[in-house]
Amino acid sequence: MKNLIVAKFGGTSVADFDAMSRCAEIIINEPKIRVVCVSAQSGVTNKLVRLTQADVTFAERDNILAEIRAIEYAIVERLGNPEWVRLALENLLAELKDVAHSDSLVGSMRLKDQIQSFGEQMSSLLFAEVLRQQKIHAVNFDIRQVLKTDANYGKAEPNIELTKLQAEKLIAPELEGTVFVTQGFIGSDEQGHTTTLGRGGSDYSAALIAEALEADTLQIWTDVTGIYTTDPRLTKAARPIAELSFDEAAEMATFGAKILHPATLIPAMRRSIGVFVGSSRAPKEGGTWIYKKVDNKPPYRAIALRKDQVLVTVKSPNMLLASGFLAKVFGILAAYKISVDLVTTSEISVALTIDNPANSTHSGLNKAVLQELSEFSEVTVEENLSLVAVIGNHLQAKSGVGGRLFSALENFNLRMICQGASAHNFCFLTQSEDAPKVVEHLHEQLFDSI
Repeated sequence: MKNLIVAKFGGTSVADFDAMSRCAEIIINEPKIRVVCVSAQSGVTNKLVRLTQADVTFAERDNILAEIRAIEYAIVERLGNPEWVRLALENLLAELKDVAHSDSLVGSMRLKDQIQSFGEQMSSLLFAEVLRQQKIHAVNFDIRQVLKTDANYGKAEPNIELTKLQAEKLIAPELEGTVFVTQGFIGSDEQGHTTTLGRGGSDYSAALIAEALEADTLQIWTDVTGIYTTDPRLTKAARPIAELSFDEAAEMATFGAKILHPATLIPAMRRSIGVFVGSSRAPKEGGTWIYKKVDNKPPYRAIALRKDQVLVTVKSPNMLLASGFLAKVFGILAAYKISVDLVTTSEISVALTIDNPANSTHSGLNKAVLQELSEFSEVTVEENLSLVAVIGNHLQAKSGVGGRLFSALENFNLRMICQGASAHNFCFLTQSEDAPKVVEHLHEQLFDSI
């Protein structure tokens, strides 16, 4: 289908009946939207995650199930209580209850993925009915038939080739006459077991489907009018950006901008799919377009902030004039699947930053990792840090850029500075309590005078 648009609606965009109705209007006004990926209703995924945790009591589990039921049935009632929708919803809720009470749930990543998939399944069921009541020929399509992944539960990797084959077979032939309402975030492995693409993976799912169907545009509908020069909660001077390049947007997503999941742009870049980010609450206010190439390439585009960073310094005199030291350090981190962001080195030490995941036992480094590193080096771990990234273009080549940045930061203590690996970012660490002031001041110095 030519000029195909795949649209993704986030949790706040489908939070209740009124929100879903606003999304339906967007689809009515744009006939080229033929595939719709939805997230779970806002807050439902958090409740589902809680069901999988070891310390949840039987009473709390039943309360959570009741809360989820209430969220879903509030929409069903506004739909007029159609019998077939109630029956389908009851089947999903009964299945959810069975899995939630399974003795194997806490120790099974497969069952945890299954649990977390119910939010999207219920959301797509209800949103498809919202569209049908608006006289749109819509079907609730199980994306697990198409989006095929490996069995790495919790953060599955997609099988691009098989996903494309399935999309061409099951979705493409019916696009002219049907709007496919489907689920973000989930897929299935070779055995047919439900998998998830990781928290925030609904955007990524939509991009994978857009790629598989060779769509022209991917729309990401959320609760803000596009991407801003920085988080508007940090400074009232933040302003929307009309367009970004893929490179700029990827840097922003990687370094903390919450509007896009970092992986979203990978499929879009492979197929040169234009990406639009806008607000389902105010679709007429426009938003941000992301393209492979843009005409305007300012030196400063945006400032991103990522909290909860950990700085690890590995020091050893043996590093001096020795080969293989860095390989040994990174080999240990890779064995424990620890991802490193920024890196700086001196003659006898290497400093690196690690995102602080919620499930870590020691700020992203568990005891086994520290023990292995300590066997050949002195290890220091610093916490309560935030990463600030200035995103722009040709930052390594424009004269005066470094001086202007350092001048703007002269009154703040910077713990680590990285620039040079990318022409699109200048990154540094600062104390978390200083980070909001740093961003606000930087924004004033770099953007407010423009």
